[in-house]
Amino acid sequence: MSYKTVRNRATDSITIEKSEFIGVICPVKTDEEAVAFIESVRSEHRKARHNCYAYILRDNFISRYSDDGEPQGTAGLPILDVLKKTGLTDVCIVVTRYFGGILLGKGGLTRAYSNAASLAVIASEVVEMLSGYYLTIESDYSRYERIIRCLGEHGARVDNTEFAENVKITAAIKAEACERLMETLVDITNGGVSLCKSDETTIDFS
Repeated sequence: MSYKTVRNRATDSITIEKSEFIGVICPVKTDEEAVAFIESVRSEHRKARHNCYAYILRDNFISRYSDDGEPQGTAGLPILDVLKKTGLTDVCIVVTRYFGGILLGKGGLTRAYSNAASLAVIASEVVEMLSGYYLTIESDYSRYERIIRCLGEHGARVDNTEFAENVKITAAIKAEACERLMETLVDITNGGVSLCKSDETTIDFS
């Protein structure tokens, strides 16, 4: 269930024989999001000769690519290979080319698109999404310090705290540590805690 993706959109570029190759990477989760991102890049670079892309989605193990007018196999596939080699998913890369008037040949194009895609990955912030749970903990105020200390000892991250009649804490915890944490919370509060665990999901713990 764990996987690697990128946190935000990032851009870098390289110029080869007067042609500029601009690599842009963005997290996407669906075909629709990927297409919308590709179209947004095309809109930004209307005067560019080519906007080639590749993306990989976890949902249904989808991968798609396009050479967008470049010789077959010289653009989309090299970009896709970069995603596969870096192990990224739920990600789309678009490489825009502004033609400089000098033909690069198939080998030169393949290297150029691969390099531009790699630079986009390097410019991005790669994150590892791990299997985990969101745990909602409710108790009276007398147990608050013990609960917070326990969460820290088990590697949980406090995402939200509500102070009302009781204190309610929402924390993220890795899957392998969740059951032990819940048992410890019950133990240190002598059962004076209410616990609600979410369905298992993937969470950015970085």
